[in-house]
Amino acid sequence: MHVAMIASECEPFAKTGGLADVVDALSRALGELGHEVDVYLPRYRGVEPSGPAHTLALDVPAGGKGRRRVRLLTAAADGYRLRLVDHRPSYDRRGLYLEVGRDYADNAARFALLGRSALEAMRREGSKPDIVHGHDWQAGPALLLLRHRYDDDELLRAMPTLLTCHNLAYHGWTDRRAADTQLDLPATVGRPDGVDLLAEGIRAATLVNTVSPTFARESLRPELGMGLADTLRALGDSYFGILNGIDTELWDPATDSALPARYAVDDLAGKEACRAALCAELGLSGDGPLLGLVGRLDPQKGFDLLTAVASDLLAAGARICVLGTGDASLIAELADLAATFPERLAVIDRFDRDLARRIYAGADLFMMPSRFEPSGQGQMIALRYGTLPVVRATGGLADTVRDADADPLAGNGFVFGPARAPAFVDACRRAMAALADEPRRRQLQRRGMTTDFSWRVPAEQYVAAYRRAREAVGAA
Repeated sequence: MHVAMIASECEPFAKTGGLADVVDALSRALGELGHEVDVYLPRYRGVEPSGPAHTLALDVPAGGKGRRRVRLLTAAADGYRLRLVDHRPSYDRRGLYLEVGRDYADNAARFALLGRSALEAMRREGSKPDIVHGHDWQAGPALLLLRHRYDDDELLRAMPTLLTCHNLAYHGWTDRRAADTQLDLPATVGRPDGVDLLAEGIRAATLVNTVSPTFARESLRPELGMGLADTLRALGDSYFGILNGIDTELWDPATDSALPARYAVDDLAGKEACRAALCAELGLSGDGPLLGLVGRLDPQKGFDLLTAVASDLLAAGARICVLGTGDASLIAELADLAATFPERLAVIDRFDRDLARRIYAGADLFMMPSRFEPSGQGQMIALRYGTLPVVRATGGLADTVRDADADPLAGNGFVFGPARAPAFVDACRRAMAALADEPRRRQLQRRGMTTDFSWRVPAEQYVAAYRRAREAVGAA
């Protein structure tokens, strides 16, 4: 099967979050299953092909009556073809989406150009993919253009499409004036005041998915649907969840070069060495369990719950390390606590990829008290590194972590329900009690480390979705 991915990020070329990891890892996994994958990506500043590139010049229709000269650079990536849309006025900028905290005013035009260039390249080459797989609102213009500008095109009409929603909070809202000048879409698309590119992309897609089965159900509720609950509910079974995986070669404590010691499921001695080295690195002393948290410091991630319970956990003998950036008030609260308990609590206010790996390996427990979490990778990485997760029962966290007290035979972590401090503290205390029981601790660690969180199963599920989308449009 030939898959055309349209995305705004792809590791290692352009990344602001987990979307980039998914696009790269899924594309590689599909390639390993024998499928041909093209990843269409803007050529942002500093992005270079990893090897020799073929150049295709394109004259692409743009918003209004304009046209833009674009170069499409095609090069081999790791298991797929990378196709970079090169238009310096659109993409040669300091940021991917914004600068100095403000979105670029022409974002609609920039990502419409990405989609239009991909579609024009298909026409020029006479190569119709079996499916167009778009990601988030930035792929919305491509799906809308297929419906409204290529609906009678001999090659591209009736193109099956899948739209994956990684983050429902970002809609790509474009006011009517900007939509009319930047998008080259009929004025009937959207509302009189503008176009919600995610919502309209959802309506235009053959099938729509999000990144875990539980979040697919949760997003049908107004409080988690981010204004799209009714739109998603109207899709019926054409909207579903496929749980993300992780790159199990990239995340492997037996080979991780960022760790002071390596270890594997049948020999966990190296994990104890990682714990001791991490405490020394962060200036933590004592012998209580080490609780780690890595992520964006934001109430969505439940960091406010951590600030509410940190004193109770420290009083119970825990040591805590926090790595992340974000909400200044949350950072300040944690920093004040760290100043009071400098040998028990470490707060690192920065992004540090290698330190994150050392926390995954060196911590005894990994906390993810998220209010919502469409998929989440942290809990899967923690399990692979033999670190027991403490999570709230939401989204992908609920799909990957089973409470060890509620399900002794299959449990691999500790889960709490209400997003309230007492429930979080209770889960942490239960987890700390399990750590004190050495045979139980080892059993839970081994159970987590042997769980298959690779991309193989999700990739197979995406292939099944591609086939279903093709059947829905009557593709041969």
